[in-house]
Amino acid sequence: MALAATNRKMAVLLFFFFFLLQVCSQLAFAHSTVKFLPGFEGPLPFELETGYVGVGDSEDVQLFYYFIKSERKPEDDPLLLWLTGGPGCSAVSGLVFEIGPLKFEVVEYNGSLPTLVLNPYSWTKVSNIIFVDSPVGTGFSYARNKAAERTSDTKTVGHLHQFLLKWLKDHADLISNPIYVGGDSYSGIPVPVLAQEILNGNEQGIEPTIHLQGYILGNPRTVGSLENNFQIPYAHGMGLISDELFESLKRNCNAEYQIVDPSNEACSRDIRYFDECTSRINNAHILEPHCGLDSPKPRETGRRRYLDEHRKQPLHVEPLPPLYCRTYAYYLCSFWANDDNVQKALHIRRGSIGTWKRCNHGLLCDYDVPTSFPYHVNLSSRGYRALIYSGDHDMVVPYLGTQEWIRLLGYSIVDDWRPWMVQGQVAGYTRTYSNRMTFATVKGGGHTAPEYRPPECLAMFHRWISGQPL
Repeated sequence: MALAATNRKMAVLLFFFFFLLQVCSQLAFAHSTVKFLPGFEGPLPFELETGYVGVGDSEDVQLFYYFIKSERKPEDDPLLLWLTGGPGCSAVSGLVFEIGPLKFEVVEYNGSLPTLVLNPYSWTKVSNIIFVDSPVGTGFSYARNKAAERTSDTKTVGHLHQFLLKWLKDHADLISNPIYVGGDSYSGIPVPVLAQEILNGNEQGIEPTIHLQGYILGNPRTVGSLENNFQIPYAHGMGLISDELFESLKRNCNAEYQIVDPSNEACSRDIRYFDECTSRINNAHILEPHCGLDSPKPRETGRRRYLDEHRKQPLHVEPLPPLYCRTYAYYLCSFWANDDNVQKALHIRRGSIGTWKRCNHGLLCDYDVPTSFPYHVNLSSRGYRALIYSGDHDMVVPYLGTQEWIRLLGYSIVDDWRPWMVQGQVAGYTRTYSNRMTFATVKGGGHTAPEYRPPECLAMFHRWISGQPL
């Protein structure tokens, strides 16, 4: 009898042990196929998978992702891990506003669920793409305890490396595909660091080996002080300030506009005048209306207030944008992503987050990578491919600043400045360097260039990812 009782206890303990293992396994990696999405008519004409990957200590960080198979040859096409900037801006931004296969039909909101339609210029035409909500606290990603809510640039990179390793183990059919990492805006900081982390992991023998081929960055934050300093020359070149003010700024500030000596009254006066001239400009795209509500990342209200990651105070409530503003689509997006049926279709864990935000401005994040330039130096020395593109109407990270840090890498030019064409028209200008880095401007593009120039950016990506000159 005693032996039987002991066996029953052991059986119960084993049951709970395996139950806990199963739960932990589900938290470590859980994914589902999505065939229908509320707001989109009929079945999705592409393969969408959503899920969570547990990373960090005890997998206390649960990163949510959207994976879309290439619409061409997924078994052979590259795999792109795409990060949205901010930090804290949801992967939905990439999915429905930039390079993904869906977009919103922009009509006046009437209380019903916003409508989704196909984006004919999705980069999934030629590539498999993982869109991930990163860092923790972004989109549908969440922490299982308070301590795990605190993150940093380096923690984010570590989490993303773990994410990709676990994801590839679960998707063995794509392990041998060429892999790229990419993103825009603030992703200019973590993407090169992540590429370096991947290389280090490969050299240490961490399995599976990640077949990294290169990286892609759009209007990337790289050397913040340098890029911010080019905002004034950029504004002058675009006719936003007078020749006289520009000359006065150069003379009185000694061409250093970011750190102004308070005792230098002449420079301070010129800076204030500059801010007055540009305060009503949409810095993310200087030709588009300056609109309220949820404006394009980053959310600029002044020359030196760049990218959401440096904003320490709560955002003030802004008016609803007019229908003609690009930001109206972001307004629609919040209704869609917070809808119960949408979250059920995406297989979101109930109660894991509060209200979904396109950009979470309240992240608990330490910015411990002040510049990603040293990582570009190392990746260049190793010969990894890179595509760096800039929407030429962005004043947040102006192309002048991006060109400058690329020059500072010190590589010779192998294909000098020339136009690149789409459908017989100039789509921008490009230059290629001996370190296998291609720089391209996107004519008429803003801070997130594919959002403003979809056909051109798909052509650019397709040519580059295929090893063709732009």
